[in-house]
Amino acid sequence: MQRYLVKRLGLAILTLLLLSVIVFTAGQILPGNPGRSILGNLASQQAVAQLNRQLGLDKPVPLQYWNWITGMVRGDFGRSYEYRAPVSSFLFPALGHSLKLAAVAFVIVVPLSVLGGVAAALNRGRAVDRVISTTGLSLCTVPEFVSGIVLIVLFGIELKALPVSANAPPGSGVLTQLRYLLLPSIPLVFLLFGYIARIARAGTIEALESDYVRTATLKGLGRPAIIARHVLRNSMLPTITVIATQTGYLIGGLVVTETLFNYPGLGRLIYNAANQKDFPMLEAGVLVIGVVYLTATLLADLVATSLNPRVRLQGAE
Repeated sequence: MQRYLVKRLGLAILTLLLLSVIVFTAGQILPGNPGRSILGNLASQQAVAQLNRQLGLDKPVPLQYWNWITGMVRGDFGRSYEYRAPVSSFLFPALGHSLKLAAVAFVIVVPLSVLGGVAAALNRGRAVDRVISTTGLSLCTVPEFVSGIVLIVLFGIELKALPVSANAPPGSGVLTQLRYLLLPSIPLVFLLFGYIARIARAGTIEALESDYVRTATLKGLGRPAIIARHVLRNSMLPTITVIATQTGYLIGGLVVTETLFNYPGLGRLIYNAANQKDFPMLEAGVLVIGVVYLTATLLADLVATSLNPRVRLQGAE
């Protein structure tokens, strides 16, 4: 296990290093002048050039990257061009908001999708299977802004059952925050249900057709015991991986949902930073998403190895 963990951590560090190079390079080649963006079109070229020098943008690109990445390692994310304040003062609150919304969506969609996928697999080819599969595929095709608007009109305006904004009042308790986050999490559930349920269905069908399930049946084990002891343990391996890969999307890819429900999450922060040419904010936000994604996949791998030790042995070779 130690050898496997060391290998996975080494790959994660290498991936983050490559991601940092890509993110920094993208920030350099994006059109726009940060000094001009900050001072506006009426500022003189001399003032723009002076501000760019103050920001360190006149230095060689390799030196700019070195200063940026070493600052990241020390916990210094730089200063925002737009707000003229430390990036961390905006980045981490936005990350906390996105994590809360992602957690609510996961708590709803993961059990629902797994149960739906397993139920579809156990009733393969029957009406239950067709209903679950068709519903999941249909929900996946509905864009977030469409389902979000429908939910706002139905539950927020007509029924007045849920608040249309995701921002709970300051000092609200956990239940109040959950109530505010419930409506924006439903479009995310719609998007992820079909995908996760299909993977759970495929994994369950593969497990049901395996040799060890046939052996357990011949030994006289009942169907509930076979499903609980053998099928679910092995069918969840690809599902766990898929759930982990969706973490990055739920943390940093919810621009439409966060804008629609006026929620100050990380995706909205990165989108605004790209529009305002706020490269320190943009680069730090994307790199944080990479860290979250790699952490989620590492945890998923650890869960998978605990369920199936062969994964650990193969990964350590």
